[in-house]
Amino acid sequence: MQEIDEPAIPNPPDAVKLPTRPQILEILGPGLITGASDDDPSGIATYSQAGAQFGFDLGWTLLLSWPLMCAIQEISAWIGRVTGRGIAGNLKRYYPKPILYGLVSLLLVANTINLGADLGAMAAALKLVVGGPQLLYVALFGTLSVLLEVFLRYSRYVSVLKWLSLTLFAYVGVVLMVHIPWGQVALHLVLPNISFKADYLTVVVAVLGTTISPYLFFWQAEEEVEEVKERKDAKPLSRAPEQAPQERNRIRWDTYLGMGLSNAVALSIILTTAATLHAHGLTNIQTSSQAAEALRPIAGPFVFIVFALGVIGTGLLALPVLAGSAAYAMGETFGWHVGLGRKLRRAPAFYATLTIATIIGAALNFTKLDPIKALFWSAVINGVVAVPVMIMMMLLASRKDAMGSFTLPPILRTIGWIATGVMGVAAIGMFATMGH
Repeated sequence: MQEIDEPAIPNPPDAVKLPTRPQILEILGPGLITGASDDDPSGIATYSQAGAQFGFDLGWTLLLSWPLMCAIQEISAWIGRVTGRGIAGNLKRYYPKPILYGLVSLLLVANTINLGADLGAMAAALKLVVGGPQLLYVALFGTLSVLLEVFLRYSRYVSVLKWLSLTLFAYVGVVLMVHIPWGQVALHLVLPNISFKADYLTVVVAVLGTTISPYLFFWQAEEEVEEVKERKDAKPLSRAPEQAPQERNRIRWDTYLGMGLSNAVALSIILTTAATLHAHGLTNIQTSSQAAEALRPIAGPFVFIVFALGVIGTGLLALPVLAGSAAYAMGETFGWHVGLGRKLRRAPAFYATLTIATIIGAALNFTKLDPIKALFWSAVINGVVAVPVMIMMMLLASRKDAMGSFTLPPILRTIGWIATGVMGVAAIGMFATMGH
């Protein structure tokens, strides 16, 4: 198949144009959606397990991860905005194919497992609230997500994702409904009780892996590329350097606020489960639906319903990000037309990949694969896969032949490498303590 150089076609004839009026929701775009999708059902399960198993001891991980994820997501967005290509497209252009194929393969495996885990969690949450057949709900949620991605106009779809991000505030509301010993929380945030036992380090890696995940890097970079294609006045910064100050400021605010919302919600979930489930001796919580069900007798039916419905809302937000990032990576690897702004006939392979990834993820729920283990280990896998992806991103963003005059400034480069090192050390620590 002939390779397509996407940046040479900044405005495809069938692209759907975004509104030109300046609105706050246009400023809060890829970063907001990326940050909100970070709190997907598997993430909620991981945060619930952290709070139930270790109480307030792991709240520090969210303080640590916020500046690190801000830096790495800003770098992801900057690569896309400067070059007009996503992560995979740039890796293909500047690095050997085995590196590209290896990283994209790891991403596909992690995303597929994550899709299956999220679909199962959403179905389980709906079953808790209304009853009915859980596997049917898996199929319905998967079908709905694919139909929206394939057939809904891009501008409308982005708006849907932005509004879905409001479902995250359900968890902020939940933490306000339970009694939280804020003095104790503050103490644990400043002076955490860090353990080097295998179970503690595994949960740390899972928390970091669900906050700093590879699919988020690919997605945010590609959404910046989509913005370039959809806006008449936008061009890659390598071709329009005069747009750089405004775009850098937009990306920074969008990313920092989106990641701030993500971590505030994650911390709310840890605090809620720590103050309720852990305080009552319920430490073996492994799924988001288990957490919701356990909250019912302790915190009341209203908290239970809000928690459960939040799982569904965040899942609807995360599914297209997981499937879309996989399709973008595959498309750029093999030179296909890619983009949610393209019509189906213009990007059939891209949409086919997106659909197949969702179908395989849904099918995992019909096998003997333990959905409880899939939820947690999808976060662990993401944490491990993130390390090589982050290394290649940092190298890429520092190359003058790729980024021109827009290579990373020293502060952002330093924090990006610190983030990469933290993820690497956490993963090594987890493997080193396994079996002990």
